Amino acid sequence: MKLEDLIAKRLGVGTRGARALILGGRVAVAGEIAVDHRREISRFDEVLCEGAVVQAAMKRLHLMLHKPAGILSATSDPVHRTVLDLIDHPDKDTLHLAGRLDRSSTGLVLLTNDGRWSEALSDPATKVEKVYLVGTDRPIPVEAVERFAEGFWFATEGLTTRPAHLEILEECLARVTLVEGRYHQIKRMFHRIDGIRLTSLHRVRIGPHELPGDLAAGQWRVIAGID
Repeated sequence: MKLEDLIAKRLGVGTRGARALILGGRVAVAGEIAVDHRREISRFDEVLCEGAVVQAAMKRLHLMLHKPAGILSATSDPVHRTVLDLIDHPDKDTLHLAGRLDRSSTGLVLLTNDGRWSEALSDPATKVEKVYLVGTDRPIPVEAVERFAEGFWFATEGLTTRPAHLEILEECLARVTLVEGRYHQIKRMFHRIDGIRLTSLHRVRIGPHELPGDLAAGQWRVIAGID
């Protein structure tokens, strides 16, 4: 919302009145006198008019959660427990997910009230790496490494997946690194290789955020050091 629109709405002075207050040096944003009446204001900006609070600044909140199996990656659901049901924080209702996991999948989930932060993590254009440990119902052939690197044609979406890195750790265990997140992408890629099905899918990293070894399934914590 533009600053003049916020002032007009909150103080009931109309656009012209709001503009006059701003250009008269009577409005401050984040502790500084505002000079641009068209400035975009977010929920994280404190806005004062003649020293009175027009909008209090909301604190940015970034959380990581170790999602157990059976929990839905959603903020509400009439039937199933969701990730928000696991979080005990006074501002949890302001949160949304920065990347989802299937209900049966486990591992790292990020939540925030900061749309720009979540968009930067989930937008395919930013090529943020997501790393998963994958269990399979049968041995993974060596040629699968090259197939993942080449990409798979997904007719439903009309596209070829971006190159993915597959590291075979054991006969039926692999580490997969993606820079995109298509619908059931990892399951679909493995199924293209001799009909392999997944027995587990566990996310361990999103960009710079790695699932800590001491964060047990169902637990969460605030991510520190993010402005």
